[in-house]
Order: sequence, then C-alpha cells, then structure tokens
Amino acid sequence: MNEQTRHTDTTLALDVVTLAGDVSASKDFYAAAFSPLRTESAGTVEVDMHGTGRFELAPTTAGVAPEVASSPFPGYVVTYALAQPSEVQAVMDAAAHAGAQVLKPAKKALFGSFSGSFRAPDGSIWKVAADSNKNKEPAAAAPRPTEISIILGVKDPKASRTFYQALGLKTDRDYGNKYIDFQPADNAVRLCLMQRNVLAKDVGINDPGDGTGGLTLSHRAETSEDIDQLISTAESAGGRSATPQAHHAGSGSGHFADPDDFRWNLSTSK
Repeated sequence: MNEQTRHTDTTLALDVVTLAGDVSASKDFYAAAFSPLRTESAGTVEVDMHGTGRFELAPTTAGVAPEVASSPFPGYVVTYALAQPSEVQAVMDAAAHAGAQVLKPAKKALFGSFSGSFRAPDGSIWKVAADSNKNKEPAAAAPRPTEISIILGVKDPKASRTFYQALGLKTDRDYGNKYIDFQPADNAVRLCLMQRNVLAKDVGINDPGDGTGGLTLSHRAETSEDIDQLISTAESAGGRSATPQAHHAGSGSGHFADPDDFRWNLSTSK
C-alpha cells in the first residue's frame, strides 16, 4: 500500500481544543458567553462545554502558537450549534456584552438557518448557529449547544481529508472542496475542513491571512507507542514533526503539524 495513504491502527481523536491568550480574561469571557463547567490547574483552565467538547484556555507561553494578532483571521472557526434562533441571539448578546467583536450580527442565513459570528478576546472566531430560523419554545436561561465543531481553513480540503484519513479519522459528510467533516468521538468537538478564503468570508472577514493563531489540537493517547506511531504516520502522510527537538520514541509526548501547519499536541492519558 502507498505510504502516503496507508491507515494506522492507532486512531487520532480530537480530545481537547487549546486556545491561547490571557487566561484570566479568557476564563471570564467564556464564563459570561457560554456558562461552561471549569477546572483550573497549573495556570490553565479546562472548559467543559456541557458535554459537547472540551477546551483548554492557556497562556501564549504554554507552547501554543502565539500568532493571535498577526492576522485578522486565525485560520479556523469554532461553530457553536444551538436549537433555535432565540438561543443564538442570547449567546451572541452575552458574548458582545463580555467583550467580543461582532463580525456578523445574528440573522437568517442560507437553507433556513440562523447564525451570527464574533471574534473572542483571545482572537478565536466563533460562529453561533441554529439549523432552523423559527423558535419552537422560549429560550433557555443558559442555552446548551447541540454540537460544537472546529472548522480548519485549509488550502485543499480533499488533500487534508487524505491526511486525516491516514491517521484513522472517518469521514462523515464529504462535499469535496466545499466542506468535509469527520465523525467525532463521544462528547468531543467535531473536526471539519473548508477552503480558508471561503471560511473567512463566511464569518465576515475579507482577508483570510495565513496564520493558525493561538490554536492547538490535542489528542490523549493510551501509550507512548501510540504517540510514536501517530507522529510517524503524520510525517509519512505529508505533515511534519513540530516538536522543538527531535522526537524521542517512548517519551510519552510529542507534536506534529498537518499540511496547513495546524498543530497537534499528543500526550498519554495515564
């Protein structure tokens, strides 16, 4: 089998999304906008988005990409899916009140949906959306998401799909270079792919830039051998090692970057 497309028995999963910034300010913002559960330790804050995904708020000195302000678009969008328009509006209002920059006010969108977008104080871009533009019941006091996705803005979604398939991710919806996503693990953020310029325009940004500001994707493997295998497979499939020094087999941690330079952090779960 061609080395570029071979699959590994060790499967990559998106366990935690790390966003870099001022941790103190970030935790206050996310508390006001989303009312998540929080756990604080060692200078970082782990945020549980009501069972639909885990985020980590970390300082820019914690080994994550420090490019938050280098481009108007950080290269990715977090989609926060809700049940109805009134909940979308409630979250958009809460985010704006807490200091977010509204990029697109919440309004009716394509295919009967309802959405708005904002830039959080840490530079991350969020799209808040509902599949329907009609309310079915009163908005919840603290709206809970039905799903959270992170869409990576990439040069060639089909090529990126091949890269992630080599790491064991299974494609769910595939519309070629328009949109591709993967089946998420239970209670985890869904990983998606779109062309970078199209994704930026969708959330109201004309300049797509070229950075991956403040974002690290994390996978917690069972063993150090799993980490070694994932890094080897990533390099064979077109990614690169992003570990500051050469990766040492069996070390229990490591990093790689995908073909569009989105960084993954690997660590053992034990």
